[in-house]
Amino acid sequence: MYPAWFKYYAWQNVTKLSQFDKERGEYKKRTRSTVAPFPDIYREPLAQIADIYEQVKADNKNLKEPEIRGAFSKKFPALYAELTSKSLAATMERSEQVKGKWIKYYQGKPEEAEKLFESLDGKGTGWCTAGKSTAKAQIESGDFYVYYTEDDKGDPIQPRLAIRMDGTDRIGEVRGVLPHQEVEPLLQDTLDEKLKEFGSEADAYRKKSADMRHMTVIEEKMTEDKQLTNGDLRFLYEIDNPIEGFGYQKDPRIKELRSRRNQEHDMLAIFECTKDQIAHVPSDINKNTKAYVGQLEPGIFDRLAKFNVEHVYTAFPGGCIRFMDVELGGKTAKEYEKELIDQGHRISDYAKDILAKIKATKQSQSIQTVRLSVKDLGFSSATRYDKICERARELGLDLAPAETGPALRLLMKNQAMNDWFLVGMEALTNRDGYPDLFSLERYVGGSWLEASRGYPDRQWNPDNEFAFACASIRT
Repeated sequence: MYPAWFKYYAWQNVTKLSQFDKERGEYKKRTRSTVAPFPDIYREPLAQIADIYEQVKADNKNLKEPEIRGAFSKKFPALYAELTSKSLAATMERSEQVKGKWIKYYQGKPEEAEKLFESLDGKGTGWCTAGKSTAKAQIESGDFYVYYTEDDKGDPIQPRLAIRMDGTDRIGEVRGVLPHQEVEPLLQDTLDEKLKEFGSEADAYRKKSADMRHMTVIEEKMTEDKQLTNGDLRFLYEIDNPIEGFGYQKDPRIKELRSRRNQEHDMLAIFECTKDQIAHVPSDINKNTKAYVGQLEPGIFDRLAKFNVEHVYTAFPGGCIRFMDVELGGKTAKEYEKELIDQGHRISDYAKDILAKIKATKQSQSIQTVRLSVKDLGFSSATRYDKICERARELGLDLAPAETGPALRLLMKNQAMNDWFLVGMEALTNRDGYPDLFSLERYVGGSWLEASRGYPDRQWNPDNEFAFACASIRT
């Protein structure tokens, strides 16, 4: 929702900063030797800075206003630090109060954007909507709902929940006021009740809500020193599905609660096995092995298939290797495209280009795909695509037929929100003559079959994931 020029300007400045020192009210500077993480992004202060610059950009006479002139004269790090301090210091009135009122701000009405901004100003929500220009941009693009809880006088004035719409009927995002804009557990019921009004459009957000409820249950159990069930453990370690929340980042409780657990003990409970049934090197895999947690080596997939090992990790719990059987053949490119659209999937233009070029097999056949990250393959830094494929072959994997892309998209009807991976395949050229690979993604805008550049020398980060074909089929 920020102007393109401001995104570039902010990026250029924020990447020169280190962490925020709350006591001194300033950002530490980065040098070439700095290894500390980049600073957290505080969206409310950024929106306020964008407001100031937009006002000056629109009319230099605005610099006559003392407040604008004072802010505009400060360098970005100082102004950002000052506004960050104010945002963090803002106190929430009656945070234990849940009684309140939903207010809707209507798309396309400038006066609605003004009212929305005024209702958020100085309330410490952390939302980018707390800036005039971003409030205006968001009202231009869709309706906006805010839940305000009551103050001591019974007036609904404290913003606690926000639902931003794309247009009038598609949910763009849901935000709360906890760190990273997560939703407060106290207000989960309030949010769930509101989401009912949006029907199937809110399905993805109901899953997030259910996940946050489960996180709260686990947190309470651990606080009370109660035993977690196998289902609780599988959820906490994201064995079956990623934990989804409403914020910009993973719920910090996941890492914190895991740190308080004996992960070795939990692993045995999750896999329902004994310690000697978990192998850590390929030579230890045998008929009694239920899980493998270790490095991938040449021949590993043959051995895993021979003994039908159920759980495979390069590291627990973050390095899960996922296997999926997929049916290929029996469909033309046009039939794939029609079926994908009929199921509600979206196809990018470049993906349509390479979809038209797939050579689908006439007879149906089943292949097994192996989804793993660049890091799982043994690379600790950005790595060329040709080297990734070379390493996959060394381990006993093959490039997947191009048809695997649309076939997986049809199969993965419930792909996790914000999940994205590529198909390890021979690149096909798009309309512009560039080599592309199929990629699959799901986010609030829907589930997509997309295309990503497949140059041999294109570098991919350690956490990027690919689906290759596995010659050794596990039953």
